[in-house]
Amino acid sequence: MIEFDQYLGFLAFLTILTIGFWLMIFLITFVVPFWLTGNLIQWLKEKREKAKS
Repeated sequence: MIEFDQYLGFLAFLTILTIGFWLMIFLITFVVPFWLTGNLIQWLKEKREKAKS
């Protein structure tokens, strides 16, 4: 039979696993594309400024 502290440990494990999963999904679908797009726009602006001067 499972004891109460083992049950709490299992719940903590599932909670951490679930938080990590959704954080990974959030980073892959929103943060990384946002970061890459911002860097690309900044790079293009700098390239245009260099070409003007």
